[in-house]
Amino acid sequence: FENAHELRLTPWNNDPLSDTGGEACYIRDEETGHFWSPTPLPARGINPYVCRHGFGYSVFEHTEDGISSELWTYVAPNAAVKFTVLKLRNESGRPRRLSATAYAEWVLGDLRPKTAMHITSVINPANGALYLRNPYSLEFADRVAFFQTDDLDYTFTCDRTEFIGRNGTLRDPAAMRRAHLSGKTGAALDPCSAIQVPFDLPDGQEHEIIFRLGAGQNVGDADTLVRRFSG
Repeated sequence: FENAHELRLTPWNNDPLSDTGGEACYIRDEETGHFWSPTPLPARGINPYVCRHGFGYSVFEHTEDGISSELWTYVAPNAAVKFTVLKLRNESGRPRRLSATAYAEWVLGDLRPKTAMHITSVINPANGALYLRNPYSLEFADRVAFFQTDDLDYTFTCDRTEFIGRNGTLRDPAAMRRAHLSGKTGAALDPCSAIQVPFDLPDGQEHEIIFRLGAGQNVGDADTLVRRFSG
């Protein structure tokens, strides 16, 4: 946001071999606990994936355990907002109880090890968005990053340690073995944002969930962006 080096929102690692990232998405069967990612990483499913890239967007297609998914990702052309659109269809022949979880680690500076200890998080009760700031930034202390979904029934956390677990990884995070997220926000956390949305999906029906990640000049600008792109 504004400065590609001094104000990175999420991590970027110049390492094509390990191919690590700071964002992830998960689908979980709430009855069995089985979970997988709609993308090939970090929690690869059993069946093959189809990845399609166009001008300004990417699509990841996958079918797992009778659930067909499409994950679309793109950014607004005139605002610092990234969309992750998850479309699910139940082809299993029976009603399903599922959840979708989106996760992002935060930098809000140049390097995460330097900034993580300073990032604070809150939930805005007016719009349900998670707001994050780095008040110790010399140039960008007023900037506000956000993570948000339109769904009203969700749980969240801004504690990466809670989400991944002790010595855990994004391939098998501790949060996928819990019923819901804790709702923790504040300072002195290992900062992330995770939103989990549970839902019922009848046989043959489709469901769409949209997650938005972005940043504004200040709290008011972030409010405006969340309001503008909601729905």
